[in-house]
Amino acid sequence: MACSATSTTLISSIAAATATATTKSMASPLSKTLTLPNSFFGTQKSFQSRAPRSISLTRGSHSRKTFLVKASSELPLVGNVAPDFEAEAVFDQEFIKVKLSEYIGKKYVVLFFYPLDFTFVCPTEITAFSDRYEEFKQLNTEVLGVSIDSVFSHLAWVQTDRKSGGLGDLKYPLVSDVTKSISKSYGVLIPDQGVALRGLFLIDKEGVIQHSTINNLAIGRSVDETKRTLQALQYVQENPDEVCPAGWKPGEKSMKPDPKLSKEYFAAI
Repeated sequence: MACSATSTTLISSIAAATATATTKSMASPLSKTLTLPNSFFGTQKSFQSRAPRSISLTRGSHSRKTFLVKASSELPLVGNVAPDFEAEAVFDQEFIKVKLSEYIGKKYVVLFFYPLDFTFVCPTEITAFSDRYEEFKQLNTEVLGVSIDSVFSHLAWVQTDRKSGGLGDLKYPLVSDVTKSISKSYGVLIPDQGVALRGLFLIDKEGVIQHSTINNLAIGRSVDETKRTLQALQYVQENPDEVCPAGWKPGEKSMKPDPKLSKEYFAAI
């Protein structure tokens, strides 16, 4: 009986200790979610989304937040007619109207979205496209920048000197998407933040989207790669029996999309 009583007491003590340890373990999280500073994106809220929720990835004592957003994209837009829009814009320090379909049959269009005026990565992209606008003009291409800001915000930013974080005069229009309808139709809107991802679309003269890239908020885009891709697009449209291999640039060898004829390209590289 004494032995049985002792065993019962020992088992109860172990169970109580286990329960206490489990409770402490559940009360203490394994890691904390890293909240990015507001200045990182130039927005008033930390970078997060409602669904799916961000998760913490832990390695040792470090944790980092995954860059998850839920944009409004439903279907791939490449190969489809670009959603038309008409909106106010700022150009040459004046308010104008821009209608995308007016370029059909006339010009190619580089349409790019950026999150907000008066931020950090955005002016580097916007001014880079403006500084090289003539190169796109020579390729019969118009450039359009779009954000959810008002035309008054666009105008104030254009009237701000570059050395002070402004844009100065631009050689193409900045479109105002205050209703967020354009950003939504191109699948780049982040609904719970109310801003657009860094989406870029190449639209041909028939109004068809032939290329798109979408960067997260912290990652700027390359004017060089945009121009190179545009040139490749124009080349294959002018030479429909050819395709452009990786990294192709004007003057380089293209490829025939044929099992036998393609060997000529592979033999030459």
